[in-house]
Amino acid sequence: MTDDSDERASGARPEQPDKGEKTNWTGKAALAGAAIGSAALAAALLYNSRRKERAEKAAKAPKPNDAPETD
Repeated sequence: MTDDSDERASGARPEQPDKGEKTNWTGKAALAGAAIGSAALAAALLYNSRRKERAEKAAKAPKPNDAPETD
């Protein structure tokens, strides 16, 4: 028999990466995606609360009924 048949019998597949290598970068990508997503969510919440505060402040501001005329 040749050496090739011994490699096939042992189940070694050199052309495919190990499972650890694949999960290593996919795990990092998943963590990066989660971090980006949570940062985007936090930014959206801050933006929305700021808009709400400004709207409330504008509603509370007194509006003059009779503005004085100036020349």
